[in-house]
Amino acid sequence: MKEYKNRRNPILPLEYHIPDSEGHVMPDGRLYIYGSYDDREDVYCSEKYYVVSTPDLEHWTIHEEALNGKDIPWFHNPDAPKYQGIDWSRPTPFIRKMLENMAAEGEDMKEKFEKGEEGEKPALLFAPDCAEKAGKYYLYFCMPDDSEGVAVSDRPEGPFTAPVQLPCGGIDPAVFIDDDGQAYFYWGQLFSHGVKLREDMVSFRQEDIVDDLVTEEEHFFHEGSSMRKIGDTYYYVYADMERGKPTSLGYSTSKSPLGPFSYGGIIIDNDGCDPNSWNNHGSIECVNGQWYVFYHRCSRNMQQHRRLCIEPIVIGTDGKIEEVKMTSQGVGEPFAPGEAMMGYQACEMKGTVYIGVNEKEESREKYPEKLTNLSAGDEIIFRYVKNDEAWSEVQMTCHGSGAADILMDGKEAGRVRITDGSGKGKLRMPAGEYELMLRVAETEQLEILEIRLY
Repeated sequence: MKEYKNRRNPILPLEYHIPDSEGHVMPDGRLYIYGSYDDREDVYCSEKYYVVSTPDLEHWTIHEEALNGKDIPWFHNPDAPKYQGIDWSRPTPFIRKMLENMAAEGEDMKEKFEKGEEGEKPALLFAPDCAEKAGKYYLYFCMPDDSEGVAVSDRPEGPFTAPVQLPCGGIDPAVFIDDDGQAYFYWGQLFSHGVKLREDMVSFRQEDIVDDLVTEEEHFFHEGSSMRKIGDTYYYVYADMERGKPTSLGYSTSKSPLGPFSYGGIIIDNDGCDPNSWNNHGSIECVNGQWYVFYHRCSRNMQQHRRLCIEPIVIGTDGKIEEVKMTSQGVGEPFAPGEAMMGYQACEMKGTVYIGVNEKEESREKYPEKLTNLSAGDEIIFRYVKNDEAWSEVQMTCHGSGAADILMDGKEAGRVRITDGSGKGKLRMPAGEYELMLRVAETEQLEILEIRLY
């Protein structure tokens, strides 16, 4: 177990890559985050789950391992029931594009995709969800063989044991318990499915399944089902394809937990968090009277190494959720004068720059990660900074040398020149709250570790 204090994005220590975050306030009053766990560079996720909890969105506990894929009895059992995930007989635009790409890469690629690789596959645990009923905690999970299951614990953080396979196939399970105590189960990719669960929280009648609750073509649904209820309206949150790739979290609404659903819009888009940003998956939850969106951002110039991030959101009187931008400040206040903004806290980037591991031993302990691979013209954004007095100075700690222009809310505020790893420059900007942008002007192996404004 690890204790940690932070209100900035990314929320968790940098070695904990917990994406696909489902946030739930459990009966003990704490917020619990259930997500997958990235610890590989070749595939998403891993064989482990870790549950994270907090009483106040500042003091965090990373609990011991909650479940391991190696303990799932049916995964390597050839006699276990098999259920189909994606329905390939219904080629959505996304499926058609995928098949075109595979065909362009040759028949071997297509056969590998259809038949799978030889050898034993790792028992990866993909995105989970959890619900409490009658003092028991039910953790729903899915695996690479399209199987879905549920394990049970007496505690919200687990460990979860006695896994049982569910009678369906696909990815990204979600569970929701309505005000009357009826539980519902959701899953799917490109087309979602929903069904009432029986009292055992495991079984359901196949004839009760409702297909196409939300779809790619009508609701921009990609994957990552998550259900919440606000007032008398049901909010189906998911990875949204409206902008061409599933980097957004979007939502659809209904007056029934099994639809029909109408598309509502986008809550947040993580495009720009990394040059290789591809997907998003998260949830919304009300914590101490404030609604938040839980989502992930990737790092290291790859689709993996995704990290938990949180933003407050506003739900209008008309039920609409206003789209919010990614921030560095997270659930805290804007960065104050003199407060260090670490390079890895940058929330949006344009160009070749990305967040990478700091290999230099002399600075690694204080700065485990950095902004690296910088090119002239790259833009790096931190949201937000605030000063009750006029802004007058910028200081940077770096590797290498170069120069960067400082923009605040898009207006030029100054320039800083970095020589041998450090730089200082004057700022000219009135007091106030701003979005901070660094625009790289020159670089000689420049890498950014931290920046402070005064």
